[in-house]
Amino acid sequence: MDAAMKFVQIVDFETDRFDEMRALAEEADKRMAGRDGGPTHRLVLRDRSKPGHVLVVIEFDSYEDAMRNSNDPGTTEFAQQMAALCTRPPSFTDCDVLDMTEFK
Repeated sequence: MDAAMKFVQIVDFETDRFDEMRALAEEADKRMAGRDGGPTHRLVLRDRSKPGHVLVVIEFDSYEDAMRNSNDPGTTEFAQQMAALCTRPPSFTDCDVLDMTEFK
């Protein structure tokens, strides 16, 4: 497996406190700004058929960067605060990116 392969984590959760969740994420973004090895992109998706169901797709340059980020105490604190706003525990799916095609 290529060590430089992009990596994505998908966080699947449910919340009825989305505005608080967004504010928490914005605070975390400010703390992590300019940090090497952090996420490169984030996509937040709300399920149209279940408005409290949210998927967050977080891209990293590599699996190693994602693991460093996961082990950061600030990330751990954010995850605990996020989980407290959920109506069920979040689930995490770790993915190697095999293809990323941009359509214009």
